Order: sequence, then structure tokens, then C-alpha cells
Amino acid sequence: QVQLVESGGGSVQAGGSLRLSCEASGYTYSRYCMGWFRQAPGKEREGVACITIGVGSTYLAASVADRFTISQDNAKNTMRLQMNTLKPEDTAMYYCAADDTGLGLAAVRAGGVRSTVQKFGYWGQGTQVTVSS
Repeated sequence: QVQLVESGGGSVQAGGSLRLSCEASGYTYSRYCMGWFRQAPGKEREGVACITIGVGSTYLAASVADRFTISQDNAKNTMRLQMNTLKPEDTAMYYCAADDTGLGLAAVRAGGVRSTVQKFGYWGQGTQVTVSS
């Protein structure tokens, strides 16, 4: 059974940094995407970033591409999201997700990560990120 556990959320002032981690267990796919999604109150969940496991190709949403970095530590089955220069509009619940069919990666390659929520089958419980101005 696949389990994804996020950590690292918190509260920070605008301009600050946070690093999110996602520890995966039971996920054996390689060359599929694991990624980060976020959902702000009253808004739809959107993709932020994903990385192809074992390959390391990264895809980031345009709104965060110059501020966020996604990485993986295969030895520790951990994926991370380094978030710098945070803005109040980054405030959201952040979710770790993993592609279970390959459709996630295909969708990301075709149109970017932002609108690929439906293509990811495994989800963590989320970690809150709050950025104050």
C-alpha cells in the first residue's frame, strides 16, 4: 500500500523560505511523476511541481518556477520542495501526490503541471503553508 507523508509546512513572513518533504512508502514506480499540489481556501487544487522518479526531470508551474525547486532523494524515498521568496498568494494546503498510471507524467509533458490533479492517484494528507505579508 502506498503511503505519502508530508512535513515541513508552517507559517512564514513574505520573502521567507520553507522546505516541504514527502516521504513515500510502498511506491515502486520509476519514471513516473511525484509532485506537489496546493489548494487555497475557496480555490481549486492546482499542480505546483513534479519530478520523474529515478530520472530527475522537473516540471514547475509558471507562478513558482523562479522561486521553488523540487528534488528527490531516492535512497530515502523522499521528495522535497524548496520554496523561496514566498508570497502571501502561496498560502495553501500543500499535498504530495504520486502518479499511478503514467497518465500524470503524460499530462504534465503535454500541458504543464498546473491542471493535472485528476491524473495522480496517490495523495498525502497535506501540510499547511501560511505566508503573511
